[in-house]
Amino acid sequence: MDRRRVLSFIKSALSGFDKPLSLIVFLLFATGIVALYSAAIDMPGRVEDQLRNILLSYVVMLVIAYLPTQTLMRVAVPMYTVGVALLIAVAMFGLIRKGARRWLYVGMVIQPSEIMKISMPLMLAWYFQKREGVIRWFDFAVALLLLLVPVGLIAKQPDLGTALLVMAAGVYVIYFAGLSWKLILPLLGLLVVAVTLLITFQNDMCAPGVNWPVLHDYQQHRICTLLDPTTDPLGKGFHTIQSIIAIGSGGVQGKGWLKGTQTHLEFIPEKHTDFIFAVYSEEFGLIGNALLLVLYLLLIFRGLFIAANAPTLFSRLLAGSITLIFFTYAFVNMGMVSGILPVVGVPLPLMSYGGTALVTLGAGIGILMSISRQKRLIQT
Repeated sequence: MDRRRVLSFIKSALSGFDKPLSLIVFLLFATGIVALYSAAIDMPGRVEDQLRNILLSYVVMLVIAYLPTQTLMRVAVPMYTVGVALLIAVAMFGLIRKGARRWLYVGMVIQPSEIMKISMPLMLAWYFQKREGVIRWFDFAVALLLLLVPVGLIAKQPDLGTALLVMAAGVYVIYFAGLSWKLILPLLGLLVVAVTLLITFQNDMCAPGVNWPVLHDYQQHRICTLLDPTTDPLGKGFHTIQSIIAIGSGGVQGKGWLKGTQTHLEFIPEKHTDFIFAVYSEEFGLIGNALLLVLYLLLIFRGLFIAANAPTLFSRLLAGSITLIFFTYAFVNMGMVSGILPVVGVPLPLMSYGGTALVTLGAGIGILMSISRQKRLIQT
């Protein structure tokens, strides 16, 4: 009898999970553990730590999956306000590590910028929900201001990777709210022109002593070494060169699990965190990469399906933004490891080692499950 009660309780607890999404997330977690075991074989305790991180992310996922979307709306403004206040506190008296001021001590060390990855889309989705049916150009301007304040504070830390992710999360909400392509296309045109000029005048713009506005020296150096990693093969270009060698040496079938030479001869830097994709590619090859891409595409398709069927504007905007955050994580990480984007410290979602990012992503999955659950409750 007790056993049946326990099983019934577990079944009831898991009923809030969206089954297709749960399966995809489980497969990504499992793939990540397999890759991490090889990457961290000489780092005792990493796999055990990651399993605890996964368990914690599942708890966060389960709790948020049972929260009604009305509750998510109510916490949107307080979360955003607290997040911005903490970012201001970081700018004033945050902890400095490795030349960056990103952390705050409040009884324990926290990184407030992580809060904005979730609170930013929550806030903007709430803002547009309140203006549903009467959204004007002025509302997009206010939304952009709400976005640029935390992004500017994060970029100043400096933390270009997190600033990029928070910016993307907010832009996705603004786009889904109905931003006209007449405003988007000119911005894309300016980006294309800027990249073209950078490539054309690479030698002049990357010459010693040339300083770019806005960017820090190390960020400028990263972009220049992206264009030509061989200019600093033992410095900033080392990460890119070694990861490209690892990916290419994997071939079609890969070298086999635990048999990656670039990995186990310590050529790949940060192999268990930001560069775990290079480890996976070397050992599982093109076939393994294709399967991994399929899993990420299924995750994105399922998230967009949930967004398309969400019952309210708030739910649609939030689900669409959260889903494309996963796309941004995967695209930026694979791009920087493959040498087509600068190294900005973005982990591979649900695979890279780390607690904070994993819990944040778990919260995002929980939000998608909450929206999916709300839809099922309405249908029944």
